Amino acid sequence: MMLIEDYARDGYAIVRRFFPPAEIARIGAAIDKVHAEAVAHGRSFRHGNLFYKVADGEVRMAQWPSWRSDVLSDVRTDPRFASLLRDMIGDDIKQIINQIHWKRPGGKGDFAFHQDSRFRRPPDAYRNLGASYVQTGLAVDPHNARSGGMRILPGSHRLGALDMEVAGAVMDNAAAEEALVALGLDPEGLIDLDLEPGDLAIWSPYLVHGSGTNRAGHYRRFYINGYVRAADCDRGEWAFRGGEPVPLGPEPALVHYEQLHKRSEPHYLD
Repeated sequence: MMLIEDYARDGYAIVRRFFPPAEIARIGAAIDKVHAEAVAHGRSFRHGNLFYKVADGEVRMAQWPSWRSDVLSDVRTDPRFASLLRDMIGDDIKQIINQIHWKRPGGKGDFAFHQDSRFRRPPDAYRNLGASYVQTGLAVDPHNARSGGMRILPGSHRLGALDMEVAGAVMDNAAAEEALVALGLDPEGLIDLDLEPGDLAIWSPYLVHGSGTNRAGHYRRFYINGYVRAADCDRGEWAFRGGEPVPLGPEPALVHYEQLHKRSEPHYLD
């Protein structure tokens, strides 16, 4: 399968037209409803695993929006994902990332160069990370250099976990090429991920990537879902059992929010 070969060689691959235009329009409308709800809160908000990051009146990110949108929940367990992932990580799959990233034109939105492996904590809950975990990103709008799309370093996943410490958070820090040089990486190898609405990118947790400012005349919405072989992960929501979709249960599962069982009620963070 060419896609798996591309992924193994480069640390990423692209599936063109993974969702058709009519479905992307429906997904986009659902994302806009989530955005409107986050704006109405006016500041960062959490309810269980659902989290809206709002800074300076700008909605930057939503974690686990599937708890608020049946449309987005159906997307994360769409049979097309099961088919895509089957030959990569099997039929029994959990999910540890369910996020929307927004970049408004000219707004904040840079992401420092990083590897997603840095966020897989605690480490002992995630085994065989390079072979068991696949990150996916669905373009809802044109996703390219102008709109602040991902910049990736193909092949960097083969280096494993790198000491890519960032001063502060990855979000809102510039994707500085100097950080790559300091690690002995050649920024000349960087490429811009170029996606049309409906295209799906998949990438390794060890792929070095970042992104810059949206200088296009439209929002850049990106729907991210991260999947893991269930046997290699102690956390996360089930996505597929035996290749069949698993809906969210009555209570959220422990993923990244360590206080889930101590403070699951709705509350503001600032």
